Amino acid sequence: MAKVQSVEPKIANLVNGWLKEYGLDYKLEQESLNHEIDCALKEYESKCGGTGGNRPDAKLLLETKSLEKWPILIEYKGYKDKLVKLDNKNQVDNRTAKNEPNFKNINTYAVNGAVHYANAILHYTSYTRVIAIGVTGYKDDSGELRHEIGVYYVSKDNFGIGQEVSKYTDLSFLRPENFDNFIQAVNTLSLTVDEIEELKEKREREINASLVKLNNDIYKKEKGLGESDRVYLVAATIIATLGVPGKVAPLEKGDLKSSSEKDSRDGDIIVRKISAFLDAKNIPQDKRDMIKRTLENTLTTENINKPVEGESQLKRVFTKIVDDLGIYYKIGLTTDFTGKLFNEMYSWLGFTQDKLNDVVLTPSYVARLLVRLARVNRNSYVWDFATGSAGLLVAAMNEMMIDAKNNISSPDELEQKILQIKAEQLLGLEVLSSVYMLAVLNMILMGDGSSNILNEDSIVNFNGKYGFGKTNEDFPANAFVLNPPYSAPGNGMVFVEKALSMMKYGYAAIIIQNSAGSGKAIEFNKRILKHSTLLASIKMPIDIFIGKSSVQTNIYVFKVGEAHQKDNIVKFIDFSNDGYTRTNRKKASNNLFDSDHAKERYEEVVDLVRVGSNKLKYLDAQDYYEGTIDPSNGADWNQSAPIDTRPTLEDFKKTVSDYLAWEVSNLLRNTINEDKCLGK
Repeated sequence: MAKVQSVEPKIANLVNGWLKEYGLDYKLEQESLNHEIDCALKEYESKCGGTGGNRPDAKLLLETKSLEKWPILIEYKGYKDKLVKLDNKNQVDNRTAKNEPNFKNINTYAVNGAVHYANAILHYTSYTRVIAIGVTGYKDDSGELRHEIGVYYVSKDNFGIGQEVSKYTDLSFLRPENFDNFIQAVNTLSLTVDEIEELKEKREREINASLVKLNNDIYKKEKGLGESDRVYLVAATIIATLGVPGKVAPLEKGDLKSSSEKDSRDGDIIVRKISAFLDAKNIPQDKRDMIKRTLENTLTTENINKPVEGESQLKRVFTKIVDDLGIYYKIGLTTDFTGKLFNEMYSWLGFTQDKLNDVVLTPSYVARLLVRLARVNRNSYVWDFATGSAGLLVAAMNEMMIDAKNNISSPDELEQKILQIKAEQLLGLEVLSSVYMLAVLNMILMGDGSSNILNEDSIVNFNGKYGFGKTNEDFPANAFVLNPPYSAPGNGMVFVEKALSMMKYGYAAIIIQNSAGSGKAIEFNKRILKHSTLLASIKMPIDIFIGKSSVQTNIYVFKVGEAHQKDNIVKFIDFSNDGYTRTNRKKASNNLFDSDHAKERYEEVVDLVRVGSNKLKYLDAQDYYEGTIDPSNGADWNQSAPIDTRPTLEDFKKTVSDYLAWEVSNLLRNTINEDKCLGK
C-alpha cells in the first residue's frame, strides 16, 4: 500500500494566503518577530528532543484596541487526524507519565506543537497570554484539499496547559476588525475549581521532577558552593528574572556576559536588577537593604564570577535555574513553590549536625488544613512564629483571598482588600537567615505579601508589633498557625505558649510531635490552658513527613482567650488514614497518591472539629471520640475512643451456641468411634 503523502506545503500555502488576504504582518519559520520572542523560541529549538520542525511555521504579534499585545503561534501538519492529541482528561497531551515533554506528540500533532512553543513564550518572555493555532489537512477521495483548525488559549491562568477557544473553519478571527471580539471570547474562558486543582497538582508533579534535575546538577557538578549559596542563587535568579511590567525588564540569560570588568561582572548585573525590582515593588527600605546585603555576599564573590572558558560559574547556574524552573515561577502558581524547592534542595545535601535538619516544612495540603482549622478568612490577622519558607502563611493568604473574592462584589473594594491582606494581615518570624530568604522570596512570588516577614527570634526578640510599616502598632493577631522545630523546649510548645499569650481572641492550629501532648511539654500545656481552650486533638499519619521525619504528629486546635474548663468537650480524631498513599522513591515523579477520598477526608476533619459527629462519612465511628482533659494535667491530650470490653447479650448467646456445637460434635465423634470398636 502506497504511503500517504503529506499535504503540509498546500496547508501552509492556504493559511499563509489567508493571513496575506487579512493584511496581517505575519512571519514565517525563519523570520524574526521580535527579539524577546525570537530568543524564547530559540531556547526551545535546542530542546526539540526528536525530529521535525524546531520553530512555529508562522507567527504574529497582534494588538487589541486597548494596546494589549498577543503573540500568535501557528503550526502546520499535512496528514488526516494529526490536528491534536489529547490525554484521558481531554487536555493537550504534551507530557509523558514521567512528567517529561512528550516529543512524539509535540512533533506529530499541530496543536501540540503550537502549545509547546506557546509555553516557550510563557517561560522566557514577559508575555503571559498566547494564542496557539494548529492546522492540518488531507486530500479526500476526490482529491480535494480538506483542512482542520484547532485554536487554543495558553496562559499563566491555565498553567500553560491550554484551553480550546472554539471551532473555526478559517483564521478570519485574526482580522483587525474581528480580533477584539475574539479576545473578548478568550477572556470569558474559565476553569472550574476541580480543573484548577487538578492542573495545579499536575504542575506540582512537574515541579518536583524539575527540582530533582536542578539540584542534581548543582550539587554534583558545581563545586565550591555552600548550602546557603545554593539557596541564595536560586532566590537571586528568580527575583532578577521576574521583572515588573512597565518598570523593570526581566533579566535574560543573554544579559550576562561573563565579563571580568569591574562593576560589569555577572554578579554585579544581577545585583542591580534585584535592586531595581525591590525598588519598583516598594519593598520597605530596611528589608531592601537586608535582602541586597544577604544576596550580594554570594553574588559578588570572585570565584563565582571568574570566567572559565568564556563562562562564569554564576552564569552557568543562573542558566540552569531559569531553564529548569522558569516556566513554573513565571506562571505564578499559588502553591508553596519555594517550600518544595527548599525540601528538595536540602534533601541532596546530606546534613549531619546542622540545625537545618530540624526544619521540616509542611506539605501544602496539611498547611491548608491548619489554616482552615484556625478559621482563617478575609478579615483574619495571621501569624506564624517559626515560618520556615512561609508555606503556612502562603496557604493563609490564599484562603483569605478566596474568601474575599467570594464575598466582595466591587472590583475596586476587592483590590484594596487583597492589598491589605498582603501588606497588613500576615506576619511571620524566622530566625535562620537562609530559610528567611526563602520565606521572603515565597511571599514575593505569591504576590508581594512580604512586608512583615521578619528575620527574628520569635521567643527572645519579638514584641508583637509590626516589623515594617506600622512599627508602633501591635499586630492584631486572631489566627495562629505553626509547625515548630521539635527540638525547641516542650517539643516546640514554647512557641505556642508565647503566641497565644499575646492574642486576645481567635483560633490556633499547630502540627507538632505528639509527645508534646503526652508528657514532654506538661508545664507549657498547663500554662496555655489557663488562657486558651483545647478544642481538638487530631492524630496524623505517621508517614506525613516521609523522607524527612518519621515521628508521630498531632494537630492541636485551640480557641484563644478562654481558659479551659474541666468539663469542656475535646474532639479526639484518629486521622491515621487520611486517604493518601505515600512513597519515598527518589526518582519518582510523584510520591503522593489519593487512594481513598483524601480531599473529602480533609474536608471532613474540618467539619468534625467545627460541628461534630454528624459529619462522619469517610472516617469510621471509632476514629472520632468526644472526651475531656484535666487542665492541671498537661499530659492527657492524646486520647482515643475507649474500647468497651463488657460482653453483650449477643456475645453470650454466641458463646453458648459455639459451646453447644462443640459438645454435639464431640458426642457424635465419640459415638462413631465406639461403634467402630464394637465392629458395628
